[in-house]
Amino acid sequence: MERRRASFEVSLRETPQDDGDLRIPSKKNVILRSARRLNDWGARLKGRTTEMQRRAFIASIATITALSRVARAQQPERVRRIGVLLPFAEHDPLTVAMVNSFARALGRFGWIEQKNIRIDYRFSENDPERLSAYAAELVGLRPDALLAAIPPAITALRQRTSIIPIVFEFIADPVGQGFVQTLARPGGNITGFASFEPPMMAKWLQLLKDADPKITRVSIIFSPDTAPYAPLLNREIETAAPSFGISVTLAPTRDDSAVEEAAAAEAREPGGSLLALPDSFTTAHRGIIIAAAARCRLPLIGPTASFPREGALLSYFVDPIELQAEAASYIDRILRGASPADLPVQYPTRYSLVINLKTAKTIGIAVPQSLLQRADEVIE
Repeated sequence: MERRRASFEVSLRETPQDDGDLRIPSKKNVILRSARRLNDWGARLKGRTTEMQRRAFIASIATITALSRVARAQQPERVRRIGVLLPFAEHDPLTVAMVNSFARALGRFGWIEQKNIRIDYRFSENDPERLSAYAAELVGLRPDALLAAIPPAITALRQRTSIIPIVFEFIADPVGQGFVQTLARPGGNITGFASFEPPMMAKWLQLLKDADPKITRVSIIFSPDTAPYAPLLNREIETAAPSFGISVTLAPTRDDSAVEEAAAAEAREPGGSLLALPDSFTTAHRGIIIAAAARCRLPLIGPTASFPREGALLSYFVDPIELQAEAASYIDRILRGASPADLPVQYPTRYSLVINLKTAKTIGIAVPQSLLQRADEVIE
């Protein structure tokens, strides 16, 4: 009230005078002037209110954006799932090394267990029934991808799914075995890494002969149950053997006693040797095979470096530990959207020759220096 009265008094004093007499403003003029002032105040207030509202709106948007970012940061990352079917025993040193190598390789691609990926392992220990049951179990988990070694495992998985991507390893001639259409364009849901081509078996015979020129015979140890591809490899060996002056005996085995019998039969005459085919059975039973060869003083070539490192004469094969890193690369690509149908089957670019010189001396073989110089690893 005091402010309005002061304003009215100012209006009286500011009213123009004509002849020296004070002219009192009319009631109408007072009301009009007051209305104009109120309008001015309202306009100023409206302007301030609009600016305040605009600032409040911008602040609200910023707050919502920040909260959404926090919510996304707090939201747990999607966990992908991988099923792995291996034919070996879980606690075999080679199996442990392979599993660790696979996990480390996935980690390099950003897939960390207990964070954004879960890996379900199954180890069939060369039991066909267990392998079949584990294949069904892994498919039932509906993983994002499957990794499997040896043909029976791939067959068991393929019978149960044509949708889940399958990456294979340790496979010979994947086209010939019907797993893929072509190496360049596998088609379907299966691709992976072949371990060798059948003609490499001739290389094994040559290495045996180079190590001991006195060799004239060889027994081929394999399991018909876990190596359905054995006839393909055996044909390659039988075809190449005459050029090296070697005769071939096939020794299918299903247990340790059969391994002992095969070694004993080969040792009855001089010039004998043993060749263990790339096979989950021979890998799992390598201790028995190596011991039988040593007892009978027979040179033995096996499929992995584990053979000579544990007492066989030599090996020439892909490094199974390195192969896990290769398999992890395809798993990573599949998890990121690639189709196995478009991922070409790959073969190793390098094979390792490992020679156990201590074993050679024990069984009376003088390995030529020329062969030792070609070796990637010499055990003394």
